[in-house]
Amino acid sequence: MPQLKTYIVEDNPVIRESLIAALEELVPVEVVGTAEDELTAVQWLMLPGSHVDLVIVDIFLKRGSGLGVLRAMAGLPKRHNVVVLSNYATQDIRRKCLELGADQVFDKSNEIDALIAYCGRLAAGETGHGALV
Repeated sequence: MPQLKTYIVEDNPVIRESLIAALEELVPVEVVGTAEDELTAVQWLMLPGSHVDLVIVDIFLKRGSGLGVLRAMAGLPKRHNVVVLSNYATQDIRRKCLELGADQVFDKSNEIDALIAYCGRLAAGETGHGALV
């Protein structure tokens, strides 16, 4: 199975490192970069050589928000698989994230297994909404 090149936008270093460790251990994921804030994430994603298969975005960041990252990604010429991983995965947030182009929204507190399964399906060749939970 090919490795899923992944970019993570998460401001909490403990959560970020735990997520990277879990993903790299459980599914064929290679984390190629991270950002703690909206501007850094958007700048990296807009670089010509910033090819990734998956972007994982938190909603609340050090500066800016994951919603801003989603808005910026909607304007990119290349379509990325993008999921939101947040402690605030309310119905309203889920709806807004999906409207802004997220393929899935996962709750950090109880849907990590679903995120892992989703990543496994992407690595196996399914894409975006075809890899629904």
